[in-house]
Amino acid sequence: MLAALNQQIALEAASSYTYLAMASWCDKEGIAGCADFFYSQSAEERMHMLKILRYVNEMDAHAIVPAIEQPCNDYESIQSIFKQVYAQEQKITQAIYGLLSLCQELQDHATNNFLQWYVTEQREEEALVRGILDKIKLIGTGGQSLYFIDKEIQAVNAARQAAEAAGAEAGAEAGA
Repeated sequence: MLAALNQQIALEAASSYTYLAMASWCDKEGIAGCADFFYSQSAEERMHMLKILRYVNEMDAHAIVPAIEQPCNDYESIQSIFKQVYAQEQKITQAIYGLLSLCQELQDHATNNFLQWYVTEQREEEALVRGILDKIKLIGTGGQSLYFIDKEIQAVNAARQAAEAAGAEAGAEAGA
């Protein structure tokens, strides 16, 4: 289980760096809404990595900080990036499912419980990216498509920020 969790730490770290590279490319291309989306995704994947790392150490094991391979830094289009993102999220989901299967095999109930958060998170991530891909298909690839795609992603960013703020406010009220 420890080896599998350390592999997941590496996968989450690589994902964070991939999103960071995508954000940088979007910045270079002048699509700020998409850049902000990927900067946020990068931070989120880093948080996922840290959450597993801390869990491993909390369980009196040793989490290994992985070496990170340099991600791709040049992309064909924003459309191809989001297709890659969807495939990447599906890969992470399958890795989480593999961890859960191993938990069941080893009867590791604590880790199984810990990973349930990731199951929900991955379902949400895949649905989000699938929705973005659907909007990108509707927008098409015409001359102004980048403008409209960027506007759609800015709306996604605003919705996510509002949801995070509402969650933080609800958490503060529950703690009061």
